[in-house]
This record gives sequence, structure tokens and C-alpha cells, in this order.
Amino acid sequence: MFATLSDRLADTFKNLRGKGRLSEADIDATAREIRIALLEADVALPVVKEFVGAVKERARSEEVSGALNPAQQIIKIVHEELVTILGGETRRLRYAKSGPTVIMLAGLQGAGKTTLAAKLALWLKDQDKTPMLVAADLQRPNAVQQLQVNGERVGVPVFAPEPGNAQGVEHGGDPVDVARRSIEEAKRKLHDVVIIDTAGRLGVDAELMKQAADIRDAVQPDEVLFVVDAMIGQDAVTTAQAFLDGVGYDGVVLTKLDGDARGGAALSIRSITGKPVMFASSGEKMTDFDLFHPDRMASRILDMGDMLTLIEQAEKAFDSEQSLKAAEKLATKGGFTLEDFLQQMMQIRKLGSMTKIMGMLPGMGQFRDQLENFDEREIDRIQAIIQSMTPAERANPKIIDGSRRARIAAGSGRQVSDVNQLVDRFFEARKMMESMARGGGVPGMPGMPGMPGLGGGKRAGARQAPQGKGKKGKKRVSGNPAKAAQQKAAQKAASAEKSANPFGNPDGAEVDYEKAAEQLNLPKDFSQFLK
Repeated sequence: MFATLSDRLADTFKNLRGKGRLSEADIDATAREIRIALLEADVALPVVKEFVGAVKERARSEEVSGALNPAQQIIKIVHEELVTILGGETRRLRYAKSGPTVIMLAGLQGAGKTTLAAKLALWLKDQDKTPMLVAADLQRPNAVQQLQVNGERVGVPVFAPEPGNAQGVEHGGDPVDVARRSIEEAKRKLHDVVIIDTAGRLGVDAELMKQAADIRDAVQPDEVLFVVDAMIGQDAVTTAQAFLDGVGYDGVVLTKLDGDARGGAALSIRSITGKPVMFASSGEKMTDFDLFHPDRMASRILDMGDMLTLIEQAEKAFDSEQSLKAAEKLATKGGFTLEDFLQQMMQIRKLGSMTKIMGMLPGMGQFRDQLENFDEREIDRIQAIIQSMTPAERANPKIIDGSRRARIAAGSGRQVSDVNQLVDRFFEARKMMESMARGGGVPGMPGMPGMPGLGGGKRAGARQAPQGKGKKGKKRVSGNPAKAAQQKAAQKAASAEKSANPFGNPDGAEVDYEKAAEQLNLPKDFSQFLK
């Protein structure tokens, strides 16, 4: 969504690197580039003027002029101003003190309200709520059936007493009455959240706007959420303002954030309407939905990554007990098998698209082209190869010889070279993970300071200590107590031998130096140099 804006801002900040002090011309040039980047991203002009003005004012202040690294200080200012125009703090749902919490969805037709209603219901289920969906969109053909299908997919009941505008039905009932009756139904069946899906509008339609206002007055919702398609650009701001004046709402939900639009709507709505963006939908799956965090979105735009969201998703998807068992197996040589590898890969897959996962890591903007060309089916191919193996082969891949590899390739529909590549990569990955699990660092890589088992130097290009030795040439002591004791005993014996016989004579006997000198066959008169 924000790829164009991210790339333009990254190029702008590159021009500031290495400068110990920013001149007035540098600040003006940076502000001009930021203005162009925001306008190209389809951000509303009033928002652009306010944003650039705030950045220029702060860039001229002492916080930049007195900074050790002015370029980094400018990036910090831009990040903070982005967080401000995106809403500042995360806005969470307000729940009713008594009775069911009523959430009403409104927006244009095609914005994705019906699908989003099911996504929101699933998200609430994960928050230990018992939601109920209400089919009050009786205008669009088959909207009721679509909501029923989506409700079944997420395991949430749907209150749909009227068929709506379906095939063979011209008048589908009164949406205001349906919304009113749904509250009583929720109380009777002990649902603590009611999500009302209302009819969409093709434009700012006065009659349908009045219908939405009547539903609002009938049910007195705790939250009215305006659903807007993030891909429609500047028109999203106009529509948002019209709904705010005609119906009123408490927060905004952005859909289709995974699209290829420029994202100006997301940056403009909060500043123009004063209403916070509360949720964001970024995919077709029912799980592609979460709270909107302004600070995290600002970090993504500036290619700083979004590690907090990645960690939260990992905590939901990963089985902690299974991961602990895998970690224990890595601590023993050869204990981690292809079966364990497959289970870990399946857990990673629960996080969603690998492209999205990698995109949450800092600095991945420079690899955007490679990420976009990543083939998600590669995981399916790996899974097919491993599942074509016998349990014995998965437990001990070393027994996979030529004939077995040919059988596995035929069973998985792949080439023998694909099987060879997978097995070879597995052994390399296992070796690296086992080394890291034992605190030995990454094999074949120079050390990094502050990490156990990695003896990094003080500066790049500094001479490395001999392999197997730490600082000042001392041998590294194993973390295993038994091995450490053996090493200590061996070092003690070697030290005693060295002090007793510095020339390394194996039998410890005295050396006849005169006889040894005669055997050297030194030139005549060489003795004069020894006086």
C-alpha cells in the first residue's frame, strides 16, 4: 500500500547521510521532497501542508542543530509527525457496561462491510467475546446470504429474520425493525456483542443515509464504525466527511490495505474528520484483520519494520509446548528431525503470507522486488517432499540413498534434484541451529559482540583470534560441565609438560646441546657470531 511513499522517503533521507550539520537549504530541499512524496501518495493537500510545516519548524529547532546525527534526528521527527496524523494512540473498542455491546457498520457499497463484519466477529471471538452478526443489509441482492456464509466460516451465529433483496423477493423487509429485534435476540441468547451490517450506498444517497440514521436511533449503538476502501484515494475523504455529517461515527475501519493503491486515504482521514482509524483489514483471509496501531504503521512507512505485530502474530500461531520440544531436540546433536522441521514450518505458515512476514522486518524495503516475486507455493513443495518420506527417513535423513530419493521424488511429483537440495539444506540448517542452541554461534560466520559463543572484534577488519580461542588467544571453555573439566585437566597437563621441558622433548630427558650443535653442520668460523 505505502510502497511508493516509502521509497520516496528513503531516497530523501539518503541525501542527508554523512552530514554533520544541516543548512537551511538542506532543510528546504528535504521538506520539498517530503511534500512531493506525500502528494504522489494521494494525501489530501491540507494534510500535506500541515505535515510539512510541522517537520520544517522542528527541523530548524535546537533538537536538530544540536544533535550528533542530524539525519537520524530528521527521520525521528518525520516518524513522530506520521504517528500524529495517523491518530497518535491506538483507539480500542468501548464495551457497554451492561447488556450487549452494539457495533454498527456503515459505508459505501463495495467497501467490504459484509466480509469485514465476519472478520470483526472472529477477532472478537479471539478476545473471548460471544458476538452475533445481524443481517440488516436488505438492499443489496444476496447480502443476507453472503453474511450467513461468512458467519458459518468463522463460527458466529447470524440473525437474519428477513430474506432481503434475494432472487424472487422484491421487498426484503424493514432493516430498522431487524436491527431493533436483534438486540432482544442477543439478550435472550446471551451474546455480549452485536455487529449490525447495514446497507451500502453507491454514493451520498439522502434516502439511504436517513435509513442508517434511523437504525442508529433505534439501537443506540456503542460504536458506529465507518468502513472505507483504502484504495479509492481522495474520494474516501469526501465520503467520510459526508457520512460524518449525515450519520455520525466513532471510528474508521480501513479495508484492502494489501492493495497497490498509494494509501493517501489512510493518511488523510484522521486529520480531515478528526475520527481515529480503529481497525485495518489487509487481506482476503478472515484472520487478516487487527487493531490499527499508528506508531507501527508509521514505522512500516519508514521501513523500520513492525516487530511488535510480528511477535503478537507468532504468539497466536505458535504452539509453545511444541516449540519447547523442538528447542530441546536442537540441544542434542542429531535430535532435530525432518518431522520436527515440517511441524515448525507449518507453524510459520499459520502466520500468513511469507511476503507479509518478511515485510515486517526492518530494512526489507530494499528487497521489495524479491519479496513480491517470492513463490508461496515453495512451502507446499517442501511439505509434499517430506510427507512422501517414511517415518524412518524423516527421523534419520542420512539413510536416504539414491533409490530412496528417486522414490520420494516420484511420490511428491518433484525432481530428484529437489529432494537432494532439501536434504542438503536441512543438514546445513540443523548444523547452524544446533550450534546456536549450544551458544556456539553461526558456523562459518565471524563473531558478533554481545552474543554468547561469538568472539567479535572491536572494529570491522580487526584481526580475529585463532579458531577455537577467545580473547588474547585463550582457548574457549565449553558450556558443558563435563567437557569443561576435561579441557581444564588437559590444559593443566600441557602446561606442566611445557614448564618442565620448554623444548617439547617427549621423554623429558636432558638435551645435549653441544652434540646437537655439531649435528647442525654450521659453516666454518660460525662460532665467532655466537660470542
